[in-house]
Amino acid sequence: MTPETIITLGQRALELAVLVSAPLLLTALVVGVLISLFQAATQINEMTLSFVPKLLALVLVLLLAGPWMLELLIDFTRNLMKDIPNLIG
Repeated sequence: MTPETIITLGQRALELAVLVSAPLLLTALVVGVLISLFQAATQINEMTLSFVPKLLALVLVLLLAGPWMLELLIDFTRNLMKDIPNLIG
């Protein structure tokens, strides 16, 4: 196993991690900003007001994007398992 192979494999794994986490992180960011704007406009500083909508939005995004995220992970794992003989020798 050459250093280039390890670096390429690590790079692919990091790209996959970014792709899988992006929908959830971006949703939490957008919902958090919108709730913060609402709280600033109404001067309501209730902690559950920011937590519950984020949780509901993340569950919705996970239901919608979950199959796509799972498919990416399964494809990466299948390719990795299939390439084990090539990676070893």
